[in-house]
Amino acid sequence: MTRILITGGAGYLGSVLTPTLLEAGYTVTVLDNLLFRQASLADCCRFDAFSIVRGDCRDRGLVRKLLAEADCVIPLAALVGAPLSDSDRVGAETVNRDAVRLICELASPAQQVLFPTTNSGYGIGEADKHCTEETPLRPISLYGTTKVEAEQAVLDRGNCVTFRLATVFGMSPRMRLDLLVNDFVYRAVTDRTVVLFESRFRRNYIHIRDVARVFLFALEHFDLMRDRPFNVGLDEANLSKLELCQQIKTHLPHFVFLEAPIGQDPDKRDYIVSNARLAATGFRTQWSLDRGIRELIKGCVLLRNSMYGNV
Repeated sequence: MTRILITGGAGYLGSVLTPTLLEAGYTVTVLDNLLFRQASLADCCRFDAFSIVRGDCRDRGLVRKLLAEADCVIPLAALVGAPLSDSDRVGAETVNRDAVRLICELASPAQQVLFPTTNSGYGIGEADKHCTEETPLRPISLYGTTKVEAEQAVLDRGNCVTFRLATVFGMSPRMRLDLLVNDFVYRAVTDRTVVLFESRFRRNYIHIRDVARVFLFALEHFDLMRDRPFNVGLDEANLSKLELCQQIKTHLPHFVFLEAPIGQDPDKRDYIVSNARLAATGFRTQWSLDRGIRELIKGCVLLRNSMYGNV
């Protein structure tokens, strides 16, 4: 039974990945500061192989202690997204980059590292040319820069696999509504409208449960994937914001979306991605964009983002 340490394991992704690994028979320790007071791992407490530690991933002594009991570490802890990183630039650098470098420093050569980064590192791609793992990384945000630097530290260390994740969507016990698909579906259900800025910008998408599955796949096929980065996304979902809205509208016909004649989107990412390297390993996704949209529509019945409303 491989022992896995997950930093940030109570976040959006970790709250899906942790039970997935436990159900597969792994022993999992989560280190998380529980900043949002979330109880998203409550159901995991039934597993004898699960433990959770409240703490900071930048705490050298604590990380050293927890690494001593791990065969593999998955550094999920991060200030995720450009807006959050820009609001706390010191936090972004110390959590997104320096805490990963700390793990690379303290982990023994025999310990495996599975590291999720972001394909936003590709920045602005060439028109109609797919970004592969060989494409130069040109991040255009502090968030993208810190994640690219952290990935390089992991690859330089070796005995690792890194995942350049597409924009993730789908339901999680620790839900996020700021991710593009989640946001647009929520707006389509609750507001029935959205205004698009720079609607032709494209990016790739991946369901959160397929992300959890790719970690499990890498644990089971580590020698096949060792020391390489992999794009993780849906080849059929290299879509512009306009095309994404059109797809949501097929599920919610009342949804109205308008292209703004003026104004800019602060997120300038614009690229399409090839996931052929991952497909060559035999990994196959299970969640299409349409399946995820249907899931999110049901989830929006449970979510009310109106803290100050009488509803």
